[in-house]
Amino acid sequence: MAPERRKDTALLAARAGRYREYAPPPALRHHFSRFWSHALHDGPPAQVAIVPDGYCDLLWIDGRLAVAGPDRTAAFPTLRPGTTVIGARFAPGAAVPWLKTPLSALLGRSVPLADIGWKRTAEFEARLGDYPDPPDAMALFGRLLEEAARDADEPAEDAAVIFAAADSGRPASGLLDRLGMSERQLRRRCHHHFGYGAKTLERIRRFQRFLDLCRGSGTMPLAQLALEAGFADQAHMTREVGEFSGLTPTAILGQLSMLKRPG
Repeated sequence: MAPERRKDTALLAARAGRYREYAPPPALRHHFSRFWSHALHDGPPAQVAIVPDGYCDLLWIDGRLAVAGPDRTAAFPTLRPGTTVIGARFAPGAAVPWLKTPLSALLGRSVPLADIGWKRTAEFEARLGDYPDPPDAMALFGRLLEEAARDADEPAEDAAVIFAAADSGRPASGLLDRLGMSERQLRRRCHHHFGYGAKTLERIRRFQRFLDLCRGSGTMPLAQLALEAGFADQAHMTREVGEFSGLTPTAILGQLSMLKRPG
């Protein structure tokens, strides 16, 4: 019964408060694709669905730094009303060089950065703790990551190529010759940098294309959404959307189209 209740009651993260994205500072654009903040509403807690997107994020939440690993299905975390979360989304191929940890070890997990053994965790947490105001904390967060980037290795180029192919809907099979890899090597690299294989990454990025289409048009028929996103048909879309979010396509379309309405 729980999955059915989720389909009726869970809110996508973007609907459970005020979510904003920012371009990272120029010095960090090789390492991070987005900075973001999420201020949750006050009042009764809502069941929030955080859906997979193929990324890994570095978070500042409740006075600690944490890593949100990649997800294969939606996560439904318990979040305190009024909490503000600050995040930096690693660029494809950048998380492993920073964290010195394969993302397959972080799949479906949120882990304190200190548990990974990142040597500057305590210093950065102490400095961020002196800035309770979220905009000030966001500014300092960026400056601290710029400091850390001086010692960080460059992102893995093959991971960026794999992600770009999945994002555009090109099949992973076409990457083997381009990257000079065997199918087994490709699978290993994907698990290392994304937490799962190339096929799963393709499916997740197709699901994200569906979400983008829902944000852009609240009136598009579901059958057209399925076609535009790259699903075989509407039934295929319904299965995939349910697997990745616990919600129906109709529920998601309704939630995301509300973001465009005044007020």
